[in-house]
Amino acid sequence: MRATTGPGWRRATLAGLLTTAVAGAMLLLPHSAQAGPTAGCGKSPTLTSGARSIQSGGLNRGYILSIPDGYTSTRPYRLIFGLHWLNGTANDVATGGADGAAWAFYGQKQLANNGTIFVAPQGIDNGWANTNGRDVTLVDDLTRLVENDLCVDTSQVFAMGWSYGGAMSYALACARPAVFRAVVVYSGANLSGCGGGTQAVAYFGIHGTHDSVLNISNGRSLRDTFVRNNGCTAQSPREPAQGSLTHVTTFYSGCRAGYPVQWAAFDGDHTPSPVDGTTGTSGVRTWTSAAVNTFLAQFTSAPPSSPPPNSPSPSSSPSPSSSPSPSAPPPGSGCRAAYTTINSWPGGFQGEVTVTAGSSAVNGWTVQWPLGGGQTITQVWSGTLSVSGTTASVRNVSYNGSLAAGTSATFGFLANGNPSTPSPTCTSP
Repeated sequence: MRATTGPGWRRATLAGLLTTAVAGAMLLLPHSAQAGPTAGCGKSPTLTSGARSIQSGGLNRGYILSIPDGYTSTRPYRLIFGLHWLNGTANDVATGGADGAAWAFYGQKQLANNGTIFVAPQGIDNGWANTNGRDVTLVDDLTRLVENDLCVDTSQVFAMGWSYGGAMSYALACARPAVFRAVVVYSGANLSGCGGGTQAVAYFGIHGTHDSVLNISNGRSLRDTFVRNNGCTAQSPREPAQGSLTHVTTFYSGCRAGYPVQWAAFDGDHTPSPVDGTTGTSGVRTWTSAAVNTFLAQFTSAPPSSPPPNSPSPSSSPSPSSSPSPSAPPPGSGCRAAYTTINSWPGGFQGEVTVTAGSSAVNGWTVQWPLGGGQTITQVWSGTLSVSGTTASVRNVSYNGSLAAGTSATFGFLANGNPSTPSPTCTSP
């Protein structure tokens, strides 16, 4: 997936998109976001995975449904809508396109551990103009259909999308705050309208600092809508310098309990799958999959509380939200390292390590861990690899070695062999 010419995007269409952006009509909601099972719980489903169609607003609309392996109607599942980009398709989202299964539903299907029902709707003319609110209506109808037939936790309904799909995810957050617990907007803009747009919804925005299709100012504007709605403390988050080939994640402080706002700016162009340390993009190697997965995992099966939190959350970190505990630095000085397996396949896997400084800043770090039987590392990004016997060692590169107290950086790698769960050690000068 190329950064400047992501699937289907043509710069010539941007002006037309901006002029056709409309506010989605406020229609009857399919349900109110209260924790609990839906009508589909406890009954045999009639829906099956695959490409399907539905009548919505007098039109025959297509969608792809993915039901978890081993689905049972006795437990409620999360529900995630994946929205495609301009001239992309529901099939691109559902299959991962050229990046394959690792990037299906923006990388979330592989990380869902069969605990999520996924829906990829198809936009009219492969876009999301949302004329007269018709695309919001489609999502309403799909939500109602799925919940009536399958067992869904209504407090665990999410939407995400890139570019035009990000615009549509934003429109859903504006128009359906009682339905969507959180949305993730990759490189979005206000192209699909914002009917309503005054109530709190948890929000994660991801955008390239030199996006040549939808300038990052668009993403900042969408983010700031929910900074205001969620009662967060306004700020101008730090963003990476051009040429740094890294990203900076900000966790807004002061937000209402249960309504976080997160912002990740990366040194790159128009893509949902940036990779630190390179101008290339990859749905297999990107840090965004794990960051989004961790963001969604914080929402428990209960409606959010409305009082403001007693204490602010951390404001920023130069690492993705995949850090196991981004708000809790290790005690004392030095650093710690936390390992995560991001993807795996027969004969290989992708790993990621988050390095977090302690109570004092560090200027350089080295992480070591034992390689499992038969493991060999084939590629590393955002770090420099050396191997001695069965011990792998990765030290920082120029742009991620200096960490302020409590902040983090990440590196990733590809390896042959079967994944393991090592406990890496971190040292700093």
